[in-house]
Amino acid sequence: MTAPLRASAPLRVGVAGVHGHGRSHVDAVLARTDFELVAVADPRGGGDVPSSTRVFADAAAMIADVELDVVVLSTPIPTHTELARLALSRGVHVLLEKPPVPSVADHHALLSAADAASRAVQVGFQSLGSAGVPATADTLASGVIGDLVHVGAVGQWSRSEEYWRRAPWAGHRAVDGRLIADGVVTNPLAHAVATAFAIAGAEAPEDVVAIDADLRRANDIDTDDTSSLVVGLHDGTKIAAGLAATAARRHEPYVLVRGTRGFLVYVYTLDTLHVHRDGAALPRTYAFERTALLDDLAAHIRDGSDLLAPLRRTGAFTRVLEAVVTGPPATPIDPELVRVEASGGQTFRTVTGVEDAVERVAWEGRTFRDLGLL
Repeated sequence: MTAPLRASAPLRVGVAGVHGHGRSHVDAVLARTDFELVAVADPRGGGDVPSSTRVFADAAAMIADVELDVVVLSTPIPTHTELARLALSRGVHVLLEKPPVPSVADHHALLSAADAASRAVQVGFQSLGSAGVPATADTLASGVIGDLVHVGAVGQWSRSEEYWRRAPWAGHRAVDGRLIADGVVTNPLAHAVATAFAIAGAEAPEDVVAIDADLRRANDIDTDDTSSLVVGLHDGTKIAAGLAATAARRHEPYVLVRGTRGFLVYVYTLDTLHVHRDGAALPRTYAFERTALLDDLAAHIRDGSDLLAPLRRTGAFTRVLEAVVTGPPATPIDPELVRVEASGGQTFRTVTGVEDAVERVAWEGRTFRDLGLL
């Protein structure tokens, strides 16, 4: 078991998955004097880490063999539940990358394990670390844009064919019977869905009562890269998301809150809120600070402060993920709408009109199918 934490001692941190996005966690740990990077785990090697850091090829071996206070799991989604439960059983707090778990059953099981161990599970939805999320919800509640019509989300990114082959699990909904969830809704633009839920106040899987997912793909993959979905919540709120990794260029994704007397645009990558009031020619724009989720977890461990992105807040997202990866497969987009272009040594498939299509989904609250698009 992990040794007790001394109040003045650095937090002993292990990072599993240290290449790609995982490297940002390594750098974040090394940047703080109150953290100690005691171990890393990755089958591809540990990368550039201090000589005092132990290097493992296997994450489970690292968790079992090293005294840790915190483990960061930046590993493929099928490993999340098992590794997190192992860490919790050893008294270790967990920062779990998104998407957190592949099913609602795993969500509840991991919550129970965390409660039993009296340890925290923070989920790597970085956007939830921003003060802009509750501020957007508060602005809606203030009545400045009237009554809520619905909440929308828009994501327009450009991902190459090579992106969908970046790992053995990339571009798949499942491998060897294990859910992967690497589609645009559940991974590349998962923050759009999670942030929309946070603003709408939806946390638990039971908060979601209806899901209409219209999944499309331009790439030769097993999952979706261009999708729309409309989600109904138990309180009557509707959330409509138009998400695409097939835009010609990347646009900053955002959450739209449409009201009867105006609308809000929260750009969650920039932590900015734009308030568009009826009768006002220009929006009012506000900027917010963001707390890094590892820093937030450290504060929780030290003083018991509430987490910004605890596992319990991601249940509604997991309910959508489960529906997406177990529902009908993505429909191929009409080849006449797909352009294939080479850039920077990579090949991109872009969909004509996708930018307008995802915006209409969010504004009108209807799927591609219901709008007669793509």
